[in-house]
Amino acid sequence: MSKHLVTLNVNGEDHVLYVDSNERLIDTLRHRIGLRSVKEGCGTGDCGSCTVLLDGRPVLSCLILTVQARDRRITTLEGLGKGDELHPLQEAFIEDHAVQCGYCTPAMILTAKALLDRNPEPSEEEIKEALGGVLCRCTGYYSIIRAVRSAVKKMHGVRRMENER
Repeated sequence: MSKHLVTLNVNGEDHVLYVDSNERLIDTLRHRIGLRSVKEGCGTGDCGSCTVLLDGRPVLSCLILTVQARDRRITTLEGLGKGDELHPLQEAFIEDHAVQCGYCTPAMILTAKALLDRNPEPSEEEIKEALGGVLCRCTGYYSIIRAVRSAVKKMHGVRRMENER
C-alpha cells in the first residue's frame, strides 16, 4: 500500500498527513483529525450521516478517499460557528427541537447550509429534496424542515443588517 502526502484544509485549518491510498475521508476526519461530528451510519453511502461539505458541496465522506480531497476545502459541523457563536442553522435546530439522538444532525445541518448557500430562500419542497439524502431514524422531518425555515429568517435578518452598514 502506498502512502501519499496530502494537505487537507479542514474548517479553515491545514492538516498535512501521510495517508494510505485507500483511506476514506471519514476515517481521516474522525480518527486522525479528531472531528467526531462526522458519523458513520452505513459505510455504503445510503444513510448520509457522514456528509461533509467539500468545496461547499455536500458529499458522503464514507465514499470519498482522502487523497481525492487533497487541496480542497472541507467543512464539518465544527467549522460552522465562530468561536462560541453558533451558526443560525445550529441555533434553529436547537430552538425548533430538530434534534433527537443527534446522529444525523451534523449531516442535516451541513446539507441545509449547502442548500442555503446556493438558494437563500428555498421552498419547503426544495428543503425536503435537499435533505432527502440524509436519513433520520428518530424523528419525523417536520421539526427539521421547520428549523431550516427558521434559519432562513434568522439569516435574512443578518443579511439585512450587513447591507444597512
